[in-house]
Amino acid sequence: MNLLTERSARDAALLVVDMQEKLLPVMDERSRVLGNTLRLIRGATLLGIPVCATEQYPKGLGSTVPEIASLIPTRGSKLTFSCCKLPEIVEQLHGRGVKHVTVVGIETHICVAQTTLDLLRMGFAVGIPADAVSSRFKLDWEFALRRMEHAGAMVTSTEAVLFEWIGTADSPKFKEISALIKTPLT
Repeated sequence: MNLLTERSARDAALLVVDMQEKLLPVMDERSRVLGNTLRLIRGATLLGIPVCATEQYPKGLGSTVPEIASLIPTRGSKLTFSCCKLPEIVEQLHGRGVKHVTVVGIETHICVAQTTLDLLRMGFAVGIPADAVSSRFKLDWEFALRRMEHAGAMVTSTEAVLFEWIGTADSPKFKEISALIKTPLT
């Protein structure tokens, strides 16, 4: 199996990086990123895929936005930019036999990129839905995606990830996943 091109619910995880109250309002395309992150969280939950989340310096940057916090009540708090510096995140991934991690959140060129690079070094396959990550400036977002792809991550889209997780139109969850995609962004 090529971990870069094949994903399934049985070996996947979703990592939501720093979608916080004081960060999100200044991000480029924030509505798109929030809406697609919510789609992925709901899709992962429907499919039994583990979902982890982090907060960067919540004392200064606030908590995770309420829409996401209500779906992921437990989130790791960090000062480091890479989520992989939180032992509980890495332990959850290894403990569940995860091979492929889809990383979403903000900021693409800082915490998302450093996390992705660390996950790749640890041997995980990593997918980055370009429509579910953001930075304040489009240039930072664009070059971060290039950098992560060059390092071995697969840059993809929210819709592609959701359909790869189910794998087939005869999946019992196909209609629910299709409905998520058809729902307008928040």
